Amino acid sequence: MADRGEDQDQDQDQDAEVEDELYEVVDITDYARRHQWWSRVFGNNSGPIAEKYSVATQIMMGGVTGWCAGYLFQRVGKIAATAVGGGFLLLQIANHSGYVQVDWKKVEKDVNKAKKHLKKRANKAAPELNSFIEESSEFVKRNIVLSSGFVGGFLLGLAS
Repeated sequence: MADRGEDQDQDQDQDAEVEDELYEVVDITDYARRHQWWSRVFGNNSGPIAEKYSVATQIMMGGVTGWCAGYLFQRVGKIAATAVGGGFLLLQIANHSGYVQVDWKKVEKDVNKAKKHLKKRANKAAPELNSFIEESSEFVKRNIVLSSGFVGGFLLGLAS
């Protein structure tokens, strides 16, 4: 009986070795270091982004990403506006038809309560917001070519 257990263990070890032999282990990080596709496309410089790529490349990269962002912003904005507008329209029709009764005094009270809560939270978030704005403006100043390409692409994306 003990021999059978040892035989099974040996068979499992041999199966594991056979499986290991079937698969070749590839170090992806090493492969990525040697075959960087972006190095072939954009060059092999190092340093800040403003110095790394040519002006044309920066404008192209900013323009393409800006166009994608603008196009998505436009599409999502239209869907959101349609949903909100349609919801208000249905609510007004239901209210006019008598299906829904709105307690406007309660709505006004809740809106005022929400305004007070938002003002408190906005005052607490002001330092964090100011630091974010400062960091963003520094990024734009350091990468003015990329940023201008993004803005142009964003406006084109909104228009398309």
